[in-house]
Amino acid sequence: MQHEALNIGLIEDDPVMGGSIVQRLELEGCSVRWWQTGDEALRATGKTLGGLDLILCDMRLPDMDGEDVYRRLTGNKAVPPFIFITGYGEIDQAVRLMRMGAADYVTKPFRFEDFLSRIRDTARSHPHVEHGDHVLGVSPEMRQLETVLQRYARTDLPVLITGETGAGKEIAARYLHGLSKSSGEPFMAMNCAAIPADLLESEIFGHEKGAFTGAAKRHLGYAERAGAGTLFLDEIGDMPQALQVKILRLIEDRSFHRTGGEESIPFEGRIVTATHRDLQTKADGQAFREDLYFRIAVLPAHIPPLRNRTDDIPWLMELFLAEACNRQDKDVRGFSTLAVEAALSHPWPGNARELRNRVERAVALAGAEWLMPGDLFPDISNAGDVGGSFLPLSDIRDAAERRQIDRALAQTAGHIQDAARLLGISRTTLWEKMTRLGVNVERSDS
Repeated sequence: MQHEALNIGLIEDDPVMGGSIVQRLELEGCSVRWWQTGDEALRATGKTLGGLDLILCDMRLPDMDGEDVYRRLTGNKAVPPFIFITGYGEIDQAVRLMRMGAADYVTKPFRFEDFLSRIRDTARSHPHVEHGDHVLGVSPEMRQLETVLQRYARTDLPVLITGETGAGKEIAARYLHGLSKSSGEPFMAMNCAAIPADLLESEIFGHEKGAFTGAAKRHLGYAERAGAGTLFLDEIGDMPQALQVKILRLIEDRSFHRTGGEESIPFEGRIVTATHRDLQTKADGQAFREDLYFRIAVLPAHIPPLRNRTDDIPWLMELFLAEACNRQDKDVRGFSTLAVEAALSHPWPGNARELRNRVERAVALAGAEWLMPGDLFPDISNAGDVGGSFLPLSDIRDAAERRQIDRALAQTAGHIQDAARLLGISRTTLWEKMTRLGVNVERSDS
């Protein structure tokens, strides 16, 4: 800790406890900003979160709960890791906070040396994220997923990533691998649904020469080639049950045999799996092995569909546009407002993969500097309704206002007064807009 000049935020109302923490951390070379109420911390950190490496937050504050502080700040683009401090060590609250993305949870009283060690470990293992520096997305859901995967990267336990087809499960798996201590080792990815069932075992475990007709030489499978890295089995829900037994044995015994071989080969890597199926629901008369499910789902991670995280759509559009222009050597300046609005209203059944494909096609066929709705959705605009790509300006304005109101309410945990302040309007005006736009989810008006 002596060699780490950390910038730490402390939210603690007890003057004795707070003063003691500040004094000790400063002796360790840290710079500490101390706030004694939740409101004071929220107002102060609104512009300085990007400069903090860590936030220590008491659970019981005079004006609000520490969990409420965290919920409000998770709408920010650069939330540092949180360590909660409480004298009420309720395990259900600890689990809830960790699932929300909190880095750690300590109970009073604590030994300060242990506390310093927890701070040191958290700061070291949690990559600092600057504003705009996102890998998986900018929405609260994807920022939370990044936080979850950052915690998972500290272990070598199996991870199961779930989500619809095209949501970005392999990208998440590669992100996890890149954060792990084995990031310099191979990342071996295979799609279990894309390989014929009779060849799948050989592709995963390899085979010896002469193991079957056509096996002219020894073949090393994905498990062996992964070494001490990551073996990523995508769409594991499509794996035949006979092979599921061997994957279970691979996880439990940490070894395997090549097809036709007698030598036991140690498996040193980490297994990460993914599926778009509900593995706990019987499908087509065949249920996924329950014992294997519990072995691969030790650490679960879910990617929401793109339609449920619309904040990511404009961000992904710009990302895919830059990639497409570079690959195709095209000069497209960007998307028109109408194109963005059309994308935001599209249901995206193919998720991010569909968005990428539509952007690449639009760039390839672009006839102007700015992409219009018809460039992204020619299948819709060519259906006979030439004006179908255009929306009335009033509809566009209403849709934009509705999204901004939803974002403000999410960031302020549903507090109308705070949301109105973020939007720069009065509380009364916000209520009127919510009523007109149909934003009628139950919220607090305090």
